[in-house]
Amino acid sequence: QVQLVESGGGLVQPGGSLRLSCTASGSIFSTIFMAWYRRAPGKERELVASVTTADTTTYAVSVKGRFSISRDNAKNTVYLQMNSLKPEDTAVYYCNALTAGKAYWGQGTQVTVSS
Repeated sequence: QVQLVESGGGLVQPGGSLRLSCTASGSIFSTIFMAWYRRAPGKERELVASVTTADTTTYAVSVKGRFSISRDNAKNTVYLQMNSLKPEDTAVYYCNALTAGKAYWGQGTQVTVSS
């Protein structure tokens, strides 16, 4: 069983930055594949970024070059640094963990990009 707690969402103006954090407990963090998803109003959930246990990262085309995912195994935390935010980045962002064949989700954190 893995518990995920997210933080860092909020309201930001276009062009601004936010950093999301997701802290995991209940398993060996360094063995967990971590990812961030988002769901915008009226849209399907989409994968934003992921990081493997070997620190290999992948990004959605829409965020590549603006977002950066990283993990700190000593703090059991994965981060999503979001720069140059656009109104279309507005969504609920969810932390996701994959380990031992199971998927776990955080409660979600709202990110709103608006002037």
